[in-house]
Amino acid sequence: MMRRRAFITLLGGAVAWPLGARAQQPARVPTIGVLAGGTPSSHGQLVAALVQRLRELGWTEGRTAAIEVRWAEGRVDRFTEIATEFARVKVDVIVTSGLAVPAVRQAASLIPIVFAGASEPLAIGLVASLARPGGGNITGLSLQQTDYAGKRFELFREVVPELRRLAILGSVSAPGAMLEMNEVQAAARALGLEVLTAEIRRAEDIAPAFKMLAGRADALYICPDALVTTNSIRINILAVGARLPTTYIFREDVAAGGLMSYGPSFSHIYRRAADLVDKVLRGAKPADIPVEQPTKFNLVVNLITAQALGLTVPSTVLARADEVIE
Repeated sequence: MMRRRAFITLLGGAVAWPLGARAQQPARVPTIGVLAGGTPSSHGQLVAALVQRLRELGWTEGRTAAIEVRWAEGRVDRFTEIATEFARVKVDVIVTSGLAVPAVRQAASLIPIVFAGASEPLAIGLVASLARPGGGNITGLSLQQTDYAGKRFELFREVVPELRRLAILGSVSAPGAMLEMNEVQAAARALGLEVLTAEIRRAEDIAPAFKMLAGRADALYICPDALVTTNSIRINILAVGARLPTTYIFREDVAAGGLMSYGPSFSHIYRRAADLVDKVLRGAKPADIPVEQPTKFNLVVNLITAQALGLTVPSTVLARADEVIE
């Protein structure tokens, strides 16, 4: 994991400077507002990937662009607060992801928005179509997580072949997570599995959810959102304590102690978001920029967690893994 000192150096101090300090610059440069749904620990490497790609495209912090990063720390109430701040100071474009996207769209509708990963943007009404986002001042990259939920579930069953009782954890505040929860429930029940859902709204709901699951499930399927990623270390500690293998979408959650993940590379998504920001800053209208879909998918397995669970991961799965943590 990138050390915090290196991360701050890469951002060029963006997280530390107040917005008012930009007025001291001799010539105005475009300001990019970044609303990260989590914390520097959970989302720092993703923001660093965005900033690095912006630099490659000619947008260097303190010279050709100002980059303002704000951390919501997994708190839904912070989304509107940060978006309102960005709207007040009139940043030129806002980058955000996940559940924050609708809040930003409502609070800062006049500012171009690039989402670095949104769950089912067409299904939840963020855009008119993927090819032409349409009337809203918004574009970005879709996670389309329900499209590969079946593949993720299939891989999970290979690792946990004795699975009979499946628990699914997700935030009720995240529409995409709820869509995926419904998709996986249907798939599991079609296979004759018993399904138990654990719906959370805030970090304080996580521990009670695991108490409810105790002794009632063989494995845990986790639907992604900022609340989950921000608290993935806590979730993984509780899961290992409850002897529950876990599956995620993002590698970052497996690096934090989850068992396995299958899904798009989030770092790659943030780099692609930088390309869309570049187009907007050079005059393109977000409504005319097609929403992109994931092209790079990774299977990651954590053998340290597998050992802690007393689980043997099949060699056929390890052979297909893009990364094995050991």
